[in-house]
Amino acid sequence: MLLAGDVGGTKTLLGLFDVADSHPAALATHTYVTAAFDSFTDILDAFAIEIGRAVTIDAVAVGVAGPVAAGRASLTNIAWDVSVDEISARLNTTRVRLLNDLEAMANSVDVLGADDMLLLQQGVASEDGNAAVIAAGTGLGQAYLHRVDGRLRPMASEGGHADFAARTDREAELVRMLRELYGRAGVEHVLSGPGLVNIHRFTHRGGECEMLRGVAETDAPPRISQAAMAGRCQGCAEALQMFVTAYGAEAGNVALRGITTSGLYVSGGIAPKILPALKTGSFMEAFVDKEPMRELLLRVPVKVILNREAGLLGAAVAARELVS
Repeated sequence: MLLAGDVGGTKTLLGLFDVADSHPAALATHTYVTAAFDSFTDILDAFAIEIGRAVTIDAVAVGVAGPVAAGRASLTNIAWDVSVDEISARLNTTRVRLLNDLEAMANSVDVLGADDMLLLQQGVASEDGNAAVIAAGTGLGQAYLHRVDGRLRPMASEGGHADFAARTDREAELVRMLRELYGRAGVEHVLSGPGLVNIHRFTHRGGECEMLRGVAETDAPPRISQAAMAGRCQGCAEALQMFVTAYGAEAGNVALRGITTSGLYVSGGIAPKILPALKTGSFMEAFVDKEPMRELLLRVPVKVILNREAGLLGAAVAARELVS
């Protein structure tokens, strides 16, 4: 049996998969509120109770929202440490791998079906090219897929913590506000749930937004995007437009850095919730607006991953490789 995990700052998914299944199909999955537990091993204990039966775990792979080094990871958006040694001891198996969460998600690209994707740009996929994944949610994740011996191999990245590049005078004003708040303007300060709240704060400077009156900050991002798409608040609409344009521009940056002629995949919790905004054209126009590389970017297939368990599936692929 394979155990796969996808540990994020907001929620954690665990799933059991058949070790003999070349195309991962979960036998059992459970979702947990990450902050409701003191450690990842506490969630492992809760999962054991949930499935209600003793199973032999052949291999484990867990994607975590943070950098992984020497079998350990400190999560970026919650005060947790996760280690291979702790997982191995708790589950009595030596086949354990920790991955960055976007590295795990990138593993899912080859096993997701057509119904798991929404096409934003057809492009012309290269059979020998690279690919990449960008995902805005609680934070911003990025991962590259380099073509090695004919196969796409994921490579972790912490590009979400790189500096945000303003493209317009309005974005330059936003950068100044972010520097006042955080000392610097990182990409994640703009492209994430909290990032959308930052942009909303910027578009409402000097005024209050009725849409957020009495709303907890954790519930603010969906309220902003819903108000924007419904046309109920001009400031919310501008905030979402700035978010979508910046998202497209950063996706284009990732595509250029990785020369992703096999595809660029947009994932994370936010994209499926703002599909109407992503499909207006402003995302893709910002994506390709990079002369002299516009023609190259017009050939990159761009897809939104709709499957909310893509990270878990990718971790299952990584777990299966430990026993193959």
